[in-house]
Amino acid sequence: MKACVDIGGTRVAVGLVHEHVPGGLVARRSEATATSGSPDAVVLQVMRMVEQASAEAGVDANEVNELGVAAPGPFLLREGLVELTTPHICGGLAGLSRGLPNGWLSAPSKAPLRRRFGRVRVENVGVAALEAERRWGALQGFAHCAHVSRGAGIGVGLCVDGRVLRGKNRNAAHAGHSFVTDSNADAALCGCGNVGDGESLVAGDAIERRFGHSASTLFMAAARGDAQALRKADGLCTVVGRLLFNLVTTLDLQAIGLGGSVFWHHRQFLLPRLRAAVEACLPSMTAGVLVVPAGLGDQVTGCAALALLAGTVPDPRPPQAMPSPRAELVA
Repeated sequence: MKACVDIGGTRVAVGLVHEHVPGGLVARRSEATATSGSPDAVVLQVMRMVEQASAEAGVDANEVNELGVAAPGPFLLREGLVELTTPHICGGLAGLSRGLPNGWLSAPSKAPLRRRFGRVRVENVGVAALEAERRWGALQGFAHCAHVSRGAGIGVGLCVDGRVLRGKNRNAAHAGHSFVTDSNADAALCGCGNVGDGESLVAGDAIERRFGHSASTLFMAAARGDAQALRKADGLCTVVGRLLFNLVTTLDLQAIGLGGSVFWHHRQFLLPRLRAAVEACLPSMTAGVLVVPAGLGDQVTGCAALALLAGTVPDPRPPQAMPSPRAELVA
């Protein structure tokens, strides 16, 4: 019995998986992420949820001997083991103005989970989503690619020469915290403490902090042709487009898959603008680069932790497979 764990800034989801059970998933639980109490609150929450899911499935929690954990970074390596320094979880990074009810600078993850369950693999959720897309989704067959998820934050996973990039502290691909504008006058405070990085400008919660209404409200109004909303939305697309362009030109990518709730619910409006932003400059490097929706659709985040489990795991794609990016290009 294996468990896939998705730790998000707003919710934690746990699923139990058995490769010999039809459909694979035998139990699933989801609840709001713990953000108060001691710094180990989240890891204790995960342990409890695995035990509750085991009870729901009628199995002993001690039978769970492998965990795949997708968690938002950045990470801190303490004695070689991952701790979370996640802006949406650790309130001590940006201070009280971000509104989190804790002063945590980091939160334990791998060490206590390994003591409890044995084999544990913790990856940044952007990396995990990249692995899911390369295994089952729109990035199958690409050796030079990225997955960019735009939700409450910005998650990125990178692959070059067929190898997923991780870096010295497993923090490679935190492009959301890179600076992509020459002015931070109207930027929100990022949860990491930066003002003017990508997340502070275009992430879902940043849009609400900057403009006083949700990303959905803004993009729906822009799609209807509201001039003020369209101006704001085009400005946001310029910032995201710069981020994507920087990834392409830095890493010489073939394809970028886009996911996350903010992108997915407004992809018809956003996708052509982001494609145009990538293709606007330096055609010798950007011509032919595919910018495509995640092949796993709005389920890519849920499949991310599943992709981290070793051995055979079920294919999570729906029966009606989405067209490949190559097929889309030909069409």
